[in-house]
Amino acid sequence: MAAALQSPYRDVQVVYVRADRNDRALRWLEHRAREAAVPIERKSGEEIDALAEGDSHGGVVALVGERRTVEMSDLLPTDRPAFVVMLDGIEDPFNFGQAVRSLYACGADGLVLRPRNWLSAAATVARSSAGASELIPTAIAESAEEAATFFQRKGLTVACAAEEESVSIDRADLTRPLFLLIGGEKRGITRSFLRQTDLRLEIPYARAFRQSLGVTAAAAILGYEVMRQRGQGDEEMTR
Repeated sequence: MAAALQSPYRDVQVVYVRADRNDRALRWLEHRAREAAVPIERKSGEEIDALAEGDSHGGVVALVGERRTVEMSDLLPTDRPAFVVMLDGIEDPFNFGQAVRSLYACGADGLVLRPRNWLSAAATVARSSAGASELIPTAIAESAEEAATFFQRKGLTVACAAEEESVSIDRADLTRPLFLLIGGEKRGITRSFLRQTDLRLEIPYARAFRQSLGVTAAAAILGYEVMRQRGQGDEEMTR
């Protein structure tokens, strides 16, 4: 909820709060809502349950507008090398949300998605991403190949995780402007996209293990390595 109130990509029309709830977290949320000029209405527990999706709402729900997307060019920062990620073929909204959570925390400038109705699970995605899905700029591309072509023309290195002809992430230069594709567990990376890549990455293991990591773990590791090489974590800690 707090992320939705902060987000420039979605309008919050009204916040409904269970009438008998009164705690510090709620008072902070009410303060943020007032700052955003969003009205707050008290409702009974039964009314909140009827409005909510699932039972983990904590007594607070909101009526919101559609999530707005941006153009792919809007994902490119002007003051640093870009780090743009496309998540493609992730079917589980929990996995999707957790991947977005890691990438946002690691400093990804933006997210690219196919034009599927992934927002139908927006509440689940928002919870599993800890609100990051509401905050990260998001653009739509018809295909991974279309996105790769666009960002290559903008000077970004197109990369993905792959087994063949790959370089370990700790030996690759990830400080350059980067467009990274992370594929889902079932579909993975298509051959047509692999032919288009400039850089294929391998996540090293400490022992012989032939299985690939799940998408949430892979997103966290790849995102962290980009952040580590660019020194962004050190910069944030000193602010």
